[in-house]
Amino acid sequence: MNSLAFPRGRCSPSPLTRPSTSRSSSVPSSRTIKIRPSSRSVARCNLRDAKNLSPSRTVAMAAAAAAPASSEKEVLPPSLTSSSEPPPLFDGTTRLYVAYHCPYAQRAWIARNYKGLQDKIKIVAIDLADRPAWYKEKVYPENKVPSLEHNNQVKGESLDLVKYIDTNFEGPALLPDDSEKQQFAEELLAYTDAFNKASYSSIVAKGDVSDEAVAALDKIEAALSKFNDGPFFLGQFSLVDIAYVPFIERFQIFFSGIKNYDITKGRPNLQKFIEEVNKIHAYTETKQDPQFLLEHTKKRLGIA
Repeated sequence: MNSLAFPRGRCSPSPLTRPSTSRSSSVPSSRTIKIRPSSRSVARCNLRDAKNLSPSRTVAMAAAAAAPASSEKEVLPPSLTSSSEPPPLFDGTTRLYVAYHCPYAQRAWIARNYKGLQDKIKIVAIDLADRPAWYKEKVYPENKVPSLEHNNQVKGESLDLVKYIDTNFEGPALLPDDSEKQQFAEELLAYTDAFNKASYSSIVAKGDVSDEAVAALDKIEAALSKFNDGPFFLGQFSLVDIAYVPFIERFQIFFSGIKNYDITKGRPNLQKFIEEVNKIHAYTETKQDPQFLLEHTKKRLGIA
């Protein structure tokens, strides 16, 4: 098995995480994405495998997205290892457990930042290659990231955590009240695994970019044209953008560096999306060094 072929929706020390392989790789058309009511994306990173709106809400969302970036950069804690002591667990502090390179954890991290919760939700970074035993034993038996310690409970699954943070904490709304946008949001969230699978499979395969990956990228391009009140999936920045941007970030780097393929060529909506999302401080604070991501991934793929 390829060294990047991780179990479903889990992270390893590699910056590239393989998405689910249990879903069909077919790419629905831009207007006919089917929601699977019983399907849940296992959107988290597995430590075990590492070692081996109403108008007012819409205005609030737009204002938050347009707000100037803070000049202060958050000082992030070092990653905890097997020799690290645990924090004082369940002491009333809300903690978001992440791995800095994990795209699934990045989703919850962006949501926390966008809502301005840096002082209310503490980041705790886990070293996936040298994980502390207490994380599984005392915090999250699933032994994956991200997870959220809140109100003496621990919750997981990245997309669930994004929604949980949005509904249980103050700050700009991550979903508008508009019913059409809410419906499209659910369709796009249901499509994330298929998009990630098509893109990932093409990156690790030999040869040119696959037809499936091209179709998946074209689907994203079309989805970004549905609403004309902004450059994002629902017009204004939302939880849908949070779900996709960690993976678009990586796929742009990997397709360019490994396949010599520009994912934005002929896709002006995607290019605009990338340009505009990189103006959002809540996201850029979570980005990893592109060269590190590329070189680390090429090494794991055995590419000189």
